[in-house]
Amino acid sequence: MDKAKAATEQVRKDAAANDGSFVLVELDLANLKSVRACADQLLAKGLPLDMVIANAGVMATPFGHTTEGFETQFGTNHLGHFVLVKRIAALVRPGGRLINVSSAGHRRSNVDFEDPNFQHTPYEPFVTYGRSKTANILFAVAFDQRNRERGVRAAAVHPGITKTEPIRHMSPGWLQTRVDEINQELAAAGKPPVHWKTTSQGAAASVWAGVVAPADEIGGRYCQDCHVRPIVADEVPASAVSEGVRGYAVDEKTAKALWKKSEELVAESFWFWSPQSFTANNEQLVEDRNGERHD
Repeated sequence: MDKAKAATEQVRKDAAANDGSFVLVELDLANLKSVRACADQLLAKGLPLDMVIANAGVMATPFGHTTEGFETQFGTNHLGHFVLVKRIAALVRPGGRLINVSSAGHRRSNVDFEDPNFQHTPYEPFVTYGRSKTANILFAVAFDQRNRERGVRAAAVHPGITKTEPIRHMSPGWLQTRVDEINQELAAAGKPPVHWKTTSQGAAASVWAGVVAPADEIGGRYCQDCHVRPIVADEVPASAVSEGVRGYAVDEKTAKALWKKSEELVAESFWFWSPQSFTANNEQLVEDRNGERHD
């Protein structure tokens, strides 16, 4: 919390100077007890939300587990956000948006429903990171499907290559070496190089998708450099970080399956009910907008 206060000092000053306010709420995405406590605080306040940016995460960590025993990257980057966002979804007002910060790293791997915690699969830090970033995109796709009828949309964004704290687990110079390798491959293909971005430039993708872009343009899509990116074939090298999004990361069936698997893993089912969901006597089976039937 002390670190958060220091990082947001100017924001709090600007808010106060313009008759606004800025509030910090403690949250540890690697601990679902903390996630649920954070959501409970927000629900207790009951204040409507215009936008949620799921920005926190870890990258290429050593093999480890969250408090509940999930693999660190998948548990933190996806499951922590999944529980938080779904618990506070009803606070997002019509016209609001969810922006999931993903990565071009999603192109390293699809999600794995059979072994999400690497109990049987050899652990590779960047493949695992790729799985978690694919999950971020799929969660945006599924959330958008389930909430668009009430005017709430969701998208995933790649902020670009920035020197922010997730690179803490990499050796000095490793990332620059990797950027150089990517640029060599891009040059050989006759394509422009990628460049380091400032923190503000990286954040621009979230601001554009969350505030500027038309809702129907970004809903359920993957964005980069303030544009919606197209689907690219699996044979396109993962190093081609500016080319677009893998088809598996925006597949609606996979998104629905990940939603179901995530509910099973965290032992919580999430439904968003509108008044129209119920019959007059509430005794009949009703069918929600996803074609699923509930008592």
